[in-house]
Amino acid sequence: MSCSRAILSFSQLSFSPSITPYLSVPQNLMSLNTEQGMDEAQERKHRLNMHRMKNALFQVLCEIKEKSALSQRNPPEDDPPDPQQLRLDRMLESEGVIGNDADAQLEGQLAATGDNTAEHGDYRAKLNQIRGIYHAELEKYNNACQEFTQHVQNLLREQSRTRPISQREIQRTITIISRRFNQIQLQLKQSTCEAVMILRSRFLDARRKRRNFSKQATEVLNEYFYSHLSNPYPSEEAKEELARKCGITVSQVSNWFGNKRIRYKKNIGKFQEEANLYAAKNAQAVCQTGANGSSMGYDTFDNS
Repeated sequence: MSCSRAILSFSQLSFSPSITPYLSVPQNLMSLNTEQGMDEAQERKHRLNMHRMKNALFQVLCEIKEKSALSQRNPPEDDPPDPQQLRLDRMLESEGVIGNDADAQLEGQLAATGDNTAEHGDYRAKLNQIRGIYHAELEKYNNACQEFTQHVQNLLREQSRTRPISQREIQRTITIISRRFNQIQLQLKQSTCEAVMILRSRFLDARRKRRNFSKQATEVLNEYFYSHLSNPYPSEEAKEELARKCGITVSQVSNWFGNKRIRYKKNIGKFQEEANLYAAKNAQAVCQTGANGSSMGYDTFDNS
C-alpha cells in the first residue's frame, strides 16, 4: 500500500465501527507523554509498537516529512566561535581563574606589584573563593546540560520507532540545546569576570596607582603611543600584548593611554620633543633593519 493510499484508507474507514481502534493510533502516540502512570505509559507504548497498522502510519509520516522538508532550508551545521565567549575565556585565564597554570599566573601578577604583603594574601584568598564558586557552578551547569541532552537523545530515539527521525536531526537538536545552555555559561563567565575586576580594583589597582611604572614599561608604552600618534587608541589585542610586555594589567594600560592622550593634548609643545625623540628612534630602527637586509642581499650576490 502506498503512502497516499494509506492516508485515504484511514479517512474512508472512519465510518466503520470495526476500524475505530486503528484510528486511535495517533491519539495514543500523542498521549504517551501526558499519562501519569509509568506502567500504563509503557503498556500503551508496547501496544503501539506492536500495532499492525504501525508501519502504514510510519510511511504516512515519512511522506509528510518529505514534502515539508522541500520547503525548509537546512540551517548551518557549525557555528563560528563566539567572540564574547573567547574574550571572557582570555580574561579569566589572564586573571588566574581558569587554565592549567592559573596559580602561576596569579603569583606572577602579585610579584609584579612588589613585595608580598598581607594584602596580597587577602587578595589570593578571595580570588580562590571566586575561583571555587566559578568551578562549582560550572560543574552544575555541565551536569545539567549533559543530563538534559541525554534525556532528549533517549526521547528522540524512542520516538524514531514511530516517526521518522534521523541521527543527523537528533544531533542538530542537541546542537540547539547546547547553544541555549551556552548562554547560561556566558552569564556565569561574565559575572565571574565582574567579580574579579571588583576584587582587583579594591586590592591591587589602588596599590599600583601609588607606584610609578618601571622605566622599561614606560618605554614600551611611550614607543607604542608615539608610533601610533595619529590614532593612539590601541585595540583590545594590543592592550593585552602591552600588558604582558610591561607586567601590568589591561586596565592599567587603558588608564595610562587615557591619561597620556589628555596630557599630550593639553601641552603638545612640551611633548613634541619627546615625540621627535621616539620618531628618530623608530627611523633609526627602520634604517638598521633595511641595512641588515641589504647586506644579506649583497652577501648572497657575492657568493653566487
